[in-house]
Amino acid sequence: RGIAALALVAALAGLGFPRDAGTTLDDVRGGVLRVGVTENAPWTEVADDDAVGGVEVTLVQRLADSLDATVEWYPGAESELMAALKHRVLDLVIGGLTDSAPWVKEASLTRPYVTIRTVVAARPGVAVPKDLAGTRVAARAGSEDVALLIAADAVPVAVPEPAEADGLPAVLDEWEVASAGLTASRHTLAEHKHVMAVALGENGFQTTVERFLIAL
Repeated sequence: RGIAALALVAALAGLGFPRDAGTTLDDVRGGVLRVGVTENAPWTEVADDDAVGGVEVTLVQRLADSLDATVEWYPGAESELMAALKHRVLDLVIGGLTDSAPWVKEASLTRPYVTIRTVVAARPGVAVPKDLAGTRVAARAGSEDVALLIAADAVPVAVPEPAEADGLPAVLDEWEVASAGLTASRHTLAEHKHVMAVALGENGFQTTVERFLIAL
């Protein structure tokens, strides 16, 4: 009975501590964290000399510090980085990914750590009606924002920099609004839940990353 009880306690304790299918967490702690970075400002930025920066680069560096790890950065295209992650050549991939990213066969996405709204904003004196139907609204050319406006029955005006469009409300992510000198209206066109990607099956490492992000 004593042996059986100990076995049960050990099994139940194991349920509370996710384990890696491989050895990622053990390898990273006190070792090297291999991170793929795809360009997506302001989340990630990659210079011509492959130097990296951005919000998520800072977060990963802090994560590495908490694990006493050294970061090796590997810039590249998102599809190439996910393939490398699938084969565990990398430990983590960042790049402003959202929970709708189509990589479920190549990677495991963390729980969202921040939600960013896409809103319609305007400068003082520029009216934003309660109903966007038929309203001309500036949106970044070639972006999803154009489609979001069409879905709202608005009239998209495609421009390189929406915040600089004269006399028009503009579609921006909420983090851009204040710095552009605009004020957000009541219209939210989308919400993007941001995540990071880890190798499939590395549950212990993924839990460690998630706990770090949530604690922030």
